[in-house]
Amino acid sequence: MNGEQTKFIGKRLIDQGLISEKQLLNALDAQQKSNKPLGQVLIELGYIKEKDLLTLFGKKIESIEKNLASKNISHSVIEKVPPSIVQLYKIIPIDFSKDTLTIAMADPCNVQVLDDLHFRLGVTVKGVLAPEADIEQAIQKYYGDKGSGLNDIIGEITEEAKQALALKKGVSEKDLDEISLKELASQTPVIKLLNLILTQAIKDKASDIHLEPFEDDFKIRYRVDGALYEMNAPPQSLALALTSRVKVMANLDIAERRLPQDGRILMDIGNHQVDLRVSTLPTVFGESVVMRVLDKSVVSLSLEQVGMCDAMLKEFRRLIRKPNGIILVTGPTGSGKTTTLYSALREINKIEYKIITTEDPVEYDIEGIVQVPIIPKINLNFARCLRAILRQDPDIIMVGEIRDEETAEIAIQASLTGHLVFSTLHTNDAPGAVTRLIDMGIEPFLITSSLEAVIAQRLIRTICKKCKEAYKPSDILLQEVGLTRSDVGDRNFHVGRGCSVCNQTGYKGRTAIFEFLILNDVLKELVIEKAPTVVLRQRAQEFGMRTLREDGLIKVLDGITTIEEVVRETQQYT
Repeated sequence: MNGEQTKFIGKRLIDQGLISEKQLLNALDAQQKSNKPLGQVLIELGYIKEKDLLTLFGKKIESIEKNLASKNISHSVIEKVPPSIVQLYKIIPIDFSKDTLTIAMADPCNVQVLDDLHFRLGVTVKGVLAPEADIEQAIQKYYGDKGSGLNDIIGEITEEAKQALALKKGVSEKDLDEISLKELASQTPVIKLLNLILTQAIKDKASDIHLEPFEDDFKIRYRVDGALYEMNAPPQSLALALTSRVKVMANLDIAERRLPQDGRILMDIGNHQVDLRVSTLPTVFGESVVMRVLDKSVVSLSLEQVGMCDAMLKEFRRLIRKPNGIILVTGPTGSGKTTTLYSALREINKIEYKIITTEDPVEYDIEGIVQVPIIPKINLNFARCLRAILRQDPDIIMVGEIRDEETAEIAIQASLTGHLVFSTLHTNDAPGAVTRLIDMGIEPFLITSSLEAVIAQRLIRTICKKCKEAYKPSDILLQEVGLTRSDVGDRNFHVGRGCSVCNQTGYKGRTAIFEFLILNDVLKELVIEKAPTVVLRQRAQEFGMRTLREDGLIKVLDGITTIEEVVRETQQYT
């Protein structure tokens, strides 16, 4: 359920005197822990009754289906809804009469699903409430595993799409004008196909969706847990139609196919809102489209979940509560830097603090924090934003990235004048951030006066819990990663053998590994002397800094990830 739906049901129930504000807050806390629909949580807590929800939503939800598990649903009704839609929305069709389809659904708050189904199926749809477990059981009974993959989805509508687009056959892509492209992109099969491609990607928790035209085929690839996987793709003849549809949804210039473009799509998928950042790139065989998926429901903005060990987490929490100073997070693109910073901001987001961020772009909205997007077209860059932010009486500032000397100097001055500043920097490790600032032209004494800590991080895939199995590492393998038999003792290493849950990869989900550099007096003296990065690293390790490789190996010993993942994402310093 997205934020707007939560506010809607909560306000309606309070206005009708069915619950108090305190009860709503309790229910919201319980909902976050259980991940159940708010209406179901309110009923379980005894704050409202099922009939209260029915009254609240009027005719949208008709009644409660109490015997779904034992109900026999006819095959003709089941055929009305494709497996992919059933799997996506977690609903089950139970009756069809008088041109009206009745579906059982677990979340009464998500009444928008009824409108989506009406659009997709072309019939009147009404809903009844049913327990989530009963719906899952019915889906398994009548559909099994059908529709759970993109192959099933494309198979359902490819022929229909081909027929609908046959009118365009023989027309050169170069000859299509803007009106023709919009007509092409508005074909019902194209809309249906793209929507299902997007919803399947989001269901699979993809971070990026790639639509790539080539000479002889059209590829669809998803990035899941940092790795790209190729999916069953539609015919190459649909490439232009699909890319045009994406551009229409992102409000891009559909007729401009010679220049790169950037846009944004907001979609309601299932019961929450997803933000897609769209980028198009002209290629020899058409436009390549990449969509970055920003789905708040699959990102836990909690410091408990980022992957820090207890000692590191305790130290980090101490630092983010300091009244002033700079805390930097470094790493390559896609290493989870922004998630770590958001988690820190969310933890210290109290009513007594004014927090302002400037980002390129703003990835997730956090209630209570003022977030300012960078707009290069009007010369609104980080430095200009940061100057304006300092006139807004902030206590805590987050700068999306320090890219130049001007931004670095303003950030340092802000920290020296009583502000706590968070930012990111692109360096390979934590000690390298200090050298990078000096290379930018920042005086070493300013760095030592303001910089509190640097955190380097990488994301590594975690072993699938479903197919996880133990094995004894060989001495050769241990030697390759700098471990000895005495370091490991009797501990087993673990690996995922591959299963349907992890798409036969052996991995499911990701966690972060960290390198935590805290500047003490000795290290500050080395910074003043402009000591090389290698010297800073050696001295920091003497004071207890754990390198990325070492932190990764601890997660290997704990059975969280594999040796291969740690080696792939880290380098061994000598």
